[in-house]
Amino acid sequence: MHMPPDAATLAAQRPPIARSHDTGIASARQIVAGAIGNVLEWYDFAAYGYFASIFAKNFFPSTNGVVSLASAFGVFAAAFLMRPIGGALFGHVGDRFGRKQALVTSAGLMTLSTTAIGLLPTYATVGALAPLLLILLRLLQGLSVGGEFSASIIFLVERAPPRRRGFLGSFASFGATTGILVGSGVGAIASWLLSPAELQDWGWRIPFLLGILLGGAAFVLRAVMQDEGPGAGQPSGRLPLIEALEVDWRDILRGMAACASFAATFYLVFIYLVTMMHQVDGIPVERALQVNTICMILLVALTPLAGWLSDRIGRKPVMLASVLGTIGLAIPLFWLLTHHDPLVVLAGQALFAVLIAAWGGPMEAMLVELYRGRTRCTALSLSYNTAFALLGGTSPMIAVYLVSESHLTYGPAYYLMALGAVSLVALLTIPDRSGQPLR
Repeated sequence: MHMPPDAATLAAQRPPIARSHDTGIASARQIVAGAIGNVLEWYDFAAYGYFASIFAKNFFPSTNGVVSLASAFGVFAAAFLMRPIGGALFGHVGDRFGRKQALVTSAGLMTLSTTAIGLLPTYATVGALAPLLLILLRLLQGLSVGGEFSASIIFLVERAPPRRRGFLGSFASFGATTGILVGSGVGAIASWLLSPAELQDWGWRIPFLLGILLGGAAFVLRAVMQDEGPGAGQPSGRLPLIEALEVDWRDILRGMAACASFAATFYLVFIYLVTMMHQVDGIPVERALQVNTICMILLVALTPLAGWLSDRIGRKPVMLASVLGTIGLAIPLFWLLTHHDPLVVLAGQALFAVLIAAWGGPMEAMLVELYRGRTRCTALSLSYNTAFALLGGTSPMIAVYLVSESHLTYGPAYYLMALGAVSLVALLTIPDRSGQPLR
């Protein structure tokens, strides 16, 4: 006679469940491992933006300073165009082979490409080969970032208890912002310790060579961290990219449009404004970097708070406050940013930091809750990275054109308002799944 299995047999047959889900408390080591790669990736990736004027002179020399600077920011934008490709590549790895494998590989690629930038010869040494090598390495950085951030978001949020997804997921943005903060701080220290001639000659290499330290730490932590494997559900036989485009294309478009305002605002405020403070307001580079660093500290502090708040009152109220604030306050804040007094500029950038934190904190959990488990890594990577490729990486270049060439001082503000309207419409169509089981 067939006997039903006892409780012990049933328990043995069940798939293993991560310890963090049993206890409802995420492992601190998993959080650090998930976030430290973002520190590395965004420190390395953003360091280029802070030294854009130096890269313009060393790699894109021209009699027209605006053309030279626009060329440097063009390379910044080109790296972003690789993000959707990196997202699709590492999204496939994450959905098929596990989140950990995607995270370890992307961190290694970023470390290698960043160190190589710090060793590059300049245009004065090898001529046209120098900008070509720089472009190649920036493209590799963009490929790496495309896989890193989205995979770390999923790694953190999938392991979080439902009522803490916003807070724990915010550590992906926390890590990324910390990386940019460290880059800004290193840039400020280098500008303070070195003369302008020394900074242009060899000092710009220091931030890129230091990136190898963060890379080593990220690799060690991730090599020993636990992995729950690929996405939930049985393999369908199709590539995750094909299945995501066929099944999840509506949600991919919603996520892409929702991230439009955040992508442009973040990079315009924390990358381009350092150049704007110097060229438009006449503020010395070292003082501009100091202002930027202070505002980055504020952003780092507020991002987990915004994620925590979204766990309490829902994702939408917090994120709607951010996008409506961007639409309504863009012009007044740019009025503050165009003053020559560093304290007034600081106030304008700090208020922008509050708006950005209100979006960046809940965003990770909102995106993970939007997509199905089996194709989550691929779908999320496509939506997030495409938005940043089209709108994040190009925003400094567009701002340079609007302010320097078209003489539209408030042009960047109108640009942010238009994208804010796009994100507002998209956000209204996304269901708020705060505290609900993941799809």
